[in-house]
Amino acid sequence: MRERLHFLLLNVGHFLDHLFTLIFATVAALALHREWGLGYADLLKFATPGFFAFGIFALPAGWLADNWSREGMMTVFFVGIGLASITTAFARTPFEIGLGLFVIGVFAAIYHPVGLAIVVEKWKNTGMRIAVNGVWGNLGVASAALITGYFIDHGGWRMAFIVPGVVSVLIGLAYTALMWDEIIHPRHKSKVQTAAKAVPADVKAMLVRVSAIVFLTTAVSSIIFQSTTFALPKVFDERLGGLSVSATAVGGLAFLVFALGSMGQLIVGHYLDRFGPRLVFATAAAIQAVFFLVMPGLADWAALACAMVFMLAAFGQIPINDYMIGRLADGQWRARIYGVRYVVSFTVLAAALPLIAFVYENWGFDALFRVLAASAAVILTAVLMLPQRLPRAEPIPARA
Repeated sequence: MRERLHFLLLNVGHFLDHLFTLIFATVAALALHREWGLGYADLLKFATPGFFAFGIFALPAGWLADNWSREGMMTVFFVGIGLASITTAFARTPFEIGLGLFVIGVFAAIYHPVGLAIVVEKWKNTGMRIAVNGVWGNLGVASAALITGYFIDHGGWRMAFIVPGVVSVLIGLAYTALMWDEIIHPRHKSKVQTAAKAVPADVKAMLVRVSAIVFLTTAVSSIIFQSTTFALPKVFDERLGGLSVSATAVGGLAFLVFALGSMGQLIVGHYLDRFGPRLVFATAAAIQAVFFLVMPGLADWAALACAMVFMLAAFGQIPINDYMIGRLADGQWRARIYGVRYVVSFTVLAAALPLIAFVYENWGFDALFRVLAASAAVILTAVLMLPQRLPRAEPIPARA
């Protein structure tokens, strides 16, 4: 029972992590631009530092977890991000809300290097645990627009920061009580390293090629993921006028699209072991390229249907690079490579916000979708350079 509750709280943490980072996306799109008289593109500038923090602080968060306590860092995550969200609700100026979003980003950076490390190391059925944990994170993305839209209509945008913040603090206290022994007495596993083996030149060249593809596609995929998840509430506000009449309705439609899209991760996970990453990744990239090109000019039901398809592919490709890293990286390097992957991914997430603002302000969302189509084409081209089969890293024997 205790183990199940522990896993549930870790999943809820992933849900909250992505929820908190996207509350402002809907607040900016549906409330602040009217209340503060600022353009949507102008408001996005104040969210950018928070996403940089989301990426950059992943490395120190992982270091603190390894040198102190992973469970303790999870408590810091729950309580810290909750208090930061509550404080952000009292912002009166764009600078103040930007500062609040930065602090939210600092605490949000804790989850991926710490929470996922716990999931990977603690339970045997790692693949299924990661898949389930990933769906919870995706549902956090999906729920952000729905929950925020509801509070905008029923209490104001500030409540969208306050209520989840209070919930997170309470969960943090529950997590502390549940894991208190592990927090004050961290348990570390020592591993015995096998002797380094000589790597043939052709295999080494292939590893370098695959690694370059992994980090290139990580960066470009992050542009697509951030642009779609952050901008979609605003896209729906402009294009689904025949279907929605309130912030709650816009949030509900965005939730529908994101929730359906999150199922793409389970579909991809099912086919990765059967067909390998090259075919599955290429299929996801091709679907995105086609439907991003179709999206310009669409409205109402056509726009909604098109968004459902490209989000299914965008969410679906998320676990593929993690799968390839897990296959290729030796155990003693895997955690560090994952850490670098998250820094790359989340830093690009931040850089995507100025791109969204610039393109939207000058040419509108049709141009943004064409940029995303080109980005998907870059991913497709890179993925086609992958080998048909990936070698598997040698396992490292461990003993308690």
